[in-house]
Amino acid sequence: MSERFGDIERESGPYDFDYTDYYRDISPNLARCFLSFRGVWNPGEIAVWKKFAVRVEACSADDAEGGRRVNVDPGYVDGARLVLASTKDSAHRIYLGRGIYAELTLRRRKSRWESFSYTFPDFKSGVYCDFLDAVRLDWKRDIQKQTSAGSSI
Repeated sequence: MSERFGDIERESGPYDFDYTDYYRDISPNLARCFLSFRGVWNPGEIAVWKKFAVRVEACSADDAEGGRRVNVDPGYVDGARLVLASTKDSAHRIYLGRGIYAELTLRRRKSRWESFSYTFPDFKSGVYCDFLDAVRLDWKRDIQKQTSAGSSI
């Protein structure tokens, strides 16, 4: 991931992922972790990021079994939201093109993260909020630096 996105700014510890059986094909015991990368990224590139993630998933396939070993869902955090990319369509997802959809997973409102009726249970639980808050503060710092330097995304 660093070869494509550069220096990692933050890495979460592993979180037990036992909210769903959806990814049992990967492993019966799952963990989720998050990475954030330095700098401000153009959110208009989220479909490109997901295409890259699909290739990473394919490279993780177990040759003996043929199944992927990881699930990678890129996204972005800004001052108001967490948006994730997916290859799966649903009524609440917006088609971006090239087989990729975007989902507004959480929104930031009144100094806290809020979920929606469709938000995944693990994100609804609030377990990731401290990490997302830190990434949001990194984004705010970087966007302020960019604005004072006179550049744009």
